Amino acid sequence: MTDTTQYYGLWSLVLINSALFIFFAFSFFKPRSRRDWRTLGLFSAFIVALFTEMYGFPLTIYVLSGWLSKTFPSVNFLTHDSGHLLEVMFGWRSNPHFGPFHLLSALFIGGGFWLLAAAWRVLYAAQASGQLATSGPYGRVRHPQYIGFVLIMVGFLLQWPTLITLIMFPILLVVYLRLARREERDSAAAFGEVWTHYARATPAFFPRWRAGHDRASPKV
Repeated sequence: MTDTTQYYGLWSLVLINSALFIFFAFSFFKPRSRRDWRTLGLFSAFIVALFTEMYGFPLTIYVLSGWLSKTFPSVNFLTHDSGHLLEVMFGWRSNPHFGPFHLLSALFIGGGFWLLAAAWRVLYAAQASGQLATSGPYGRVRHPQYIGFVLIMVGFLLQWPTLITLIMFPILLVVYLRLARREERDSAAAFGEVWTHYARATPAFFPRWRAGHDRASPKV
């Protein structure tokens, strides 16, 4: 069996990569409330679990080693490149970093961070003026920042799926949905009819790809 010490057990890379992506999320999301910190904390747990398997200990590969070795006998799954399981399973034999799933994951991750940043600018301006955020990404969906986190997690799952993150993902979806519903109740209490009109016209998570309609944030 191949010695995994050259591919895994790299705990410094686990720490560096986890810290880097958590810092990116922090700087794009800029948490302020206890709810914001909880949102970021759950995302951070996902990131740590991901990089722990990517560079620390390949738990998923060990658990599935019997099935993987029988299904793909020519592949050495204890190398780092073979940890990109989707690329291997769908027959990509070149550098996995240029494989279709890895490239698609980059689009999801980049798009998620972009959405976090774009939504924050609108939300910050609205909060500073005491208005409801209804323009920019908020003109398309009511919860763009949660969507941004989900896009990033989907991107990482495409790039490096693990059993732990696959289990965590639907749990985080449920938690984020509950947090979003709680935010909506708070917004309804704070903005009244302004929120009611906005909520009727704007979907929560899935945008309607028709002609855009940015609304100026009405004051209360």
